[in-house]
Amino acid sequence: QVQLVESGGGSVQSGGSLRLSCAASGYSDRSYMAWFRQAPGKEREGVAAIDSHGITTYLDSVKRRFTISQDNDKNTLYLQMNSLKPEDSAMYYCAADMVNYFLLGRYNCWGQGTQVTVSS
Repeated sequence: QVQLVESGGGSVQSGGSLRLSCAASGYSDRSYMAWFRQAPGKEREGVAAIDSHGITTYLDSVKRRFTISQDNDKNTLYLQMNSLKPEDSAMYYCAADMVNYFLLGRYNCWGQGTQVTVSS
C-alpha cells in the first residue's frame, strides 16, 4: 500500500513560485504518479502526471509554468510551480497507481493535500 504525504504549499503573490513535494512510502518504481488540484466549488482537475520512464503530461493552463519530476532514490514526487496566478489557488494532491491514468482522477492512492494560495 502506497502512502503519500504532500508538503510545500503556502501563500505567494502572483508571479511567484512554489515547489510541492510528495513523499511516498511503499512506492514502486513502476508506479504512475500525478498532481491534482481542487479549488472551492470546483471539480478536481489533473495538473501534471509522470510515468516510470519520466514521460510527462500537463494540463494546458499550466504548461511552461509547472514542472513535474520524481526522485526515485528519495521516493519523492515534485511539482515546481512558477509564474503562479490567482487561478492556481487550490488544494493540491498527489496521487499514485500501478495503472497510468494520466490526468484522470482514477488513481487508487491519494495524499491529504497541501494548500496553495496565490494573491493578486
